[in-house]
Amino acid sequence: MRAIAKRAGVSTGNAYYYFGSKEELIQAYYDELQDNHNAACRAVLDTETAFAARLMGVLKARVDTMVPYHAFAGKFFKFAAEPNSPLNPFSSESGPARAAAIAIYREVVDGSRDLKLTDEFRTELPELLWLYSMGIVLYWVHDTSPGCARTYRLIDLTTPLAERLIRLARLPILRSVTRRLLAVLDEALG
Repeated sequence: MRAIAKRAGVSTGNAYYYFGSKEELIQAYYDELQDNHNAACRAVLDTETAFAARLMGVLKARVDTMVPYHAFAGKFFKFAAEPNSPLNPFSSESGPARAAAIAIYREVVDGSRDLKLTDEFRTELPELLWLYSMGIVLYWVHDTSPGCARTYRLIDLTTPLAERLIRLARLPILRSVTRRLLAVLDEALG
């Protein structure tokens, strides 16, 4: 809390005046980070129509917006990893930030001119992509490479794989597996 207040140029007492708790302050940080991610995605989402390029651009923009806060990542993550924490990405308090993040991945899917999907998979894919991005974020938290180079490399390596798996999901032979995956997702996330 002190470090955040210092970075904001206010006293710790003032931070508590505007935010009732550490969790509220950190949630505001998450919301601002999400707004920054939305803005950083515009360049790729407004110009690119290929799915892989859109997804890669959005994932890299996510990391770009987080890199300045990498020194604090472990501290933030310990709150987010706590199952009963309001900062958990699956909590109701994190709902608005989660919905905004999923909306970006919906835009990735909807603006991709080269992606043919069943309606059911098209509906669920943005949430799956958000979960994929959460894995990237977890990797980033632990990435000690200069400039988080390994995280960017992970994005470079996994985006084509994700695209290939998504394209395979529409094949008749894999539709039942895709339906089962979506059912598991619905049950797991409620």
